[in-house]
Amino acid sequence: MKELLAADYIRRAKIRVKIIKEFFKERDYADVIRVSQEIVELVEKAILLKMGIVPPKWHDVIDVILETKEKLPEEIGKKISKLRRGAKWLRSQREIAFYGDEDFLPLKEYTLKDAKKAYEIAKKFLEIAEKI
Repeated sequence: MKELLAADYIRRAKIRVKIIKEFFKERDYADVIRVSQEIVELVEKAILLKMGIVPPKWHDVIDVILETKEKLPEEIGKKISKLRRGAKWLRSQREIAFYGDEDFLPLKEYTLKDAKKAYEIAKKFLEIAEKI
């Protein structure tokens, strides 16, 4: 059952990649960031499931992966370690990118550079997931 759920997460992450392309077209960089974070979250949880670990019910589980990375091929563990900072950044942007604040309008604050950074992180996570 864990394998099926992991595959479901990966499939849903790939669907989100298609959605991101529409957000780029609309210059909706805030939603590129938000959806990129969702991709990373789904991939992280799929990785845990493939490791035989039930993922916790919080958004960023990269530290759980890294605590148990001996269950992964060494090359994959190293790649995930390098992505930790990116995953943490995306997590920190999750709510503000979606809801904004009185002094933070997501459509005005986020730039193409921010969106590209988020998307690159998400793509790297998807590449890792496909190797596991």
